Amino acid sequence: MSNGCVHAKGSFPLESLIEMVKKEENFKKAGAIAMFVGVVRGENEDGEKVQKLEIEAYEEKANEVLSTICQDLKKREGIVDVQIHHFLGEFSVGEDLVYVLVAGSHRENVFPVLREAVERYKKEAPLFKKEFVVDGKGEAKAYWVAEKEKH
Repeated sequence: MSNGCVHAKGSFPLESLIEMVKKEENFKKAGAIAMFVGVVRGENEDGEKVQKLEIEAYEEKANEVLSTICQDLKKREGIVDVQIHHFLGEFSVGEDLVYVLVAGSHRENVFPVLREAVERYKKEAPLFKKEFVVDGKGEAKAYWVAEKEKH
């Protein structure tokens, strides 16, 4: 399995990711693991109530981009491993969407790389999000959200 890829929802538990990273030969150099778990928010930036999300991807390209980000960031000083695993499918509020993990020799090494990994996958990976919402008038709507337009 690549250190950066997309998975069907529910096919890759967080515990498996941590176990996998700890089994890596280089892990003995690590003194810190930092993680980001992205979950479905119950309200969007417009104040609409989110019912569910659908995440799709251009899978081959997404896997390539996520893997490249991980490989780039692993070259940073004090970094032992970088993993980005994004899920595809239909998600309810509170469900996990993405796991980003950075292992490194010290906490000072891992936090900035974790933030950069999250910012980069959001900008670079061909992932597509469709929001199913209820607006302030109680009207149900669904639309594709362009991540690149939001900051």
